Amino acid sequence: MKSPVMFDTKSGALATRYRFFRRIIRLAGPYWTTEERWKALGLTVALVLLTVAQVVLAIWTNYWNGALFDALGDRSLERFLAQIGIFAIIFILTIAVTGAHLQVKRQLQIGWRAWLTKRVIDRWMTEKRHYQLIFTPGEHDNPDGRISEDIHNVTELAVSLTHTLVYSLLILGSFIDILLSVAGGTDLRFDGSSIHVPGYMVVLAFGYAGVGTLLGLALGRSLVRSTNELQTMEANFRFGLARAREEAEAIALVGGEPMERRRSFALFADIREWWNRQSLAFTWIIFFTSGYGALLPVFPILVCAPQYIAGTMSLGILMQTAQAFQKLTSALSWPIDNVTDMAKWKASADRVLSLHEDLEKLDTPSELSAGRRIEVGTAPSSMLAVVDLHIAQPDGLLVLDGFNLEVREGEHVLIDGDARAAVDLFKVTAGLWPWGSGRVLLPKDRAIFFMPQSPFIFPGPLRAVLSYPEDPSLFDDNAMREALDHAGLGYLAARLSDTDAWDQVLTMRGRQRLGFARLFLHRPSWIFMQEATDAFDPLGEEKMLETMKREFPHATILAIGFHSVLERFHERKICLDRPASGRYLFGGPATDETRDDS
Repeated sequence: MKSPVMFDTKSGALATRYRFFRRIIRLAGPYWTTEERWKALGLTVALVLLTVAQVVLAIWTNYWNGALFDALGDRSLERFLAQIGIFAIIFILTIAVTGAHLQVKRQLQIGWRAWLTKRVIDRWMTEKRHYQLIFTPGEHDNPDGRISEDIHNVTELAVSLTHTLVYSLLILGSFIDILLSVAGGTDLRFDGSSIHVPGYMVVLAFGYAGVGTLLGLALGRSLVRSTNELQTMEANFRFGLARAREEAEAIALVGGEPMERRRSFALFADIREWWNRQSLAFTWIIFFTSGYGALLPVFPILVCAPQYIAGTMSLGILMQTAQAFQKLTSALSWPIDNVTDMAKWKASADRVLSLHEDLEKLDTPSELSAGRRIEVGTAPSSMLAVVDLHIAQPDGLLVLDGFNLEVREGEHVLIDGDARAAVDLFKVTAGLWPWGSGRVLLPKDRAIFFMPQSPFIFPGPLRAVLSYPEDPSLFDDNAMREALDHAGLGYLAARLSDTDAWDQVLTMRGRQRLGFARLFLHRPSWIFMQEATDAFDPLGEEKMLETMKREFPHATILAIGFHSVLERFHERKICLDRPASGRYLFGGPATDETRDDS
């Protein structure tokens, strides 16, 4: 694996780093130029001003520290009491500025996170991309974790790191001047001669911090890599547990718990491996930073002690110099102090960028099967037209070849044959499947109600589940009760306000009945069904279809199903056959051998 961009020493590292920051700014930077810009800019300006106030208080504290120790050295009670009063003012202002700074920083962090989360979710949940992404190559696994956790890390750490960097730069400029003014220079004597070194404490501070930074960055390489990998392993583990929860019934029925335990333990073993690697990296970092930090308060006093003993430096100047040295060195040590957060931020930024850019690729025709994709448009009249349709897998392998179909208003059409081809045709019509070529023209001014094999059912009030995807306030309770009754779920009519895990309460047949209840509630004129009755027994299926025919005498129905009872309720039947050649769709023009004439 290559060294992370942050520490890459190979040729092209600067260009790679520049591209990375340009990509992340392109994704997250527009927060300061969108409709929320005034709030964002106001919070940013306030944060900068409060950071400047923190630096001013640090400078004031440094000079107060010198005055206090001078008063103690002179044994002056009057000056000592005066310094106590000054400290009280510094103390109150520090508390006020720190509290205000925290509030402003957190408001900026949550505002930026909300905006970026909305931007990524909007792209993820637009034009069926959340579904198409599953079949698209790239680094975008666990999009839920990338949106919830990684965006959180990107925005929170970016604000925190920027604040500490600005603070360190301001401290750097301020305390260089303080050290130059209070510590002055020193004379180095060699064999009876001396050399005057101006600003020697500044030189020592840069040297001390420089050596520490180089060692810290060298030790931080393994920490960056292990942090990145650990975040990925944690996301995989969470996803595995969530999948087991969602499929709890299916796992329990077949006794799959031992397999799921082994799978979970295997995923956790990956976490343990990278946790141990990160722990080792942390250990080396802590060994270094502990020694570096322990020496920092003592080092300037040891260096300046000869001047104090010789009487050329007062006690107050000695303590002020030591504190200024610590402040300056801490500012110069910003990369060491923040190497862990930088590693975490870089890993999260990479994950968010990967998800967002892979979503963008779905809008680029060249990313879909060598530059060709199925066009979904609107027919000039109330009809459905499928024109020269070729359906392929994302890798280009042919599923359906040269298919043509017209469905006019009021027709009932049944499609069976090859299940994969039939289901993919359903997905194409729903706008889920862009891979392939040809055109699908949907009926003009007619909304299509799609009924999948397994309806989406979520925990919540029954009326919200029933009215999905519309708001329940659009329907009155009488209409909801009637819809439930038509679907054979009349016993649930009294529970419209109840909240329950309906996906667990209802059987598969019950969930399909709830899908029909939604149909009866929304009352569309075009209905597309994908094996929507396959969980019914023959008598129940026939009764449901009769109810549907009675309630929708003029509706257009396109159904995918493989039960013989369905044939009596449809005027036309189309049998799809998958191409036997298995050739690639984009390897050349279609031939008679592979064309479906059904």
